[in-house]
Amino acid sequence: MTQQYDVASLGNAIVDIIASVDDRFLLNHRIAKGTMTLIDEFRAKDLLKALADHQQAMSALHEVAGGSAANTMAGLASLGGSGLFLGKVSGDRLGKVFADSMAATGGTFHNGTGTTSAERNRR
Repeated sequence: MTQQYDVASLGNAIVDIIASVDDRFLLNHRIAKGTMTLIDEFRAKDLLKALADHQQAMSALHEVAGGSAANTMAGLASLGGSGLFLGKVSGDRLGKVFADSMAATGGTFHNGTGTTSAERNRR
């Protein structure tokens, strides 16, 4: 049996949303500057609405696969290794963002459906 991957990981499939805002926005929404904050779906919807209301260009948002296991696989791929991320995402827009982002890093994402990110991109 041949080895397909150097490392396999199992973790939470998280989408990081990165936006440039001023200090007032951070204070108004009780966000600590320069930190990572894990939030739930309700808080995410509120903050995305606030960004739109704050006249932040939604196109300026950067959405990328995140979470420690996915980030580790992206780092491994950047060093020439072969990594597999096992996780579960919804079939919605953010699920697609996660899968596409993982594929762009060179890592393989398996969503528990029998389909990897590489196979999905060939369709």
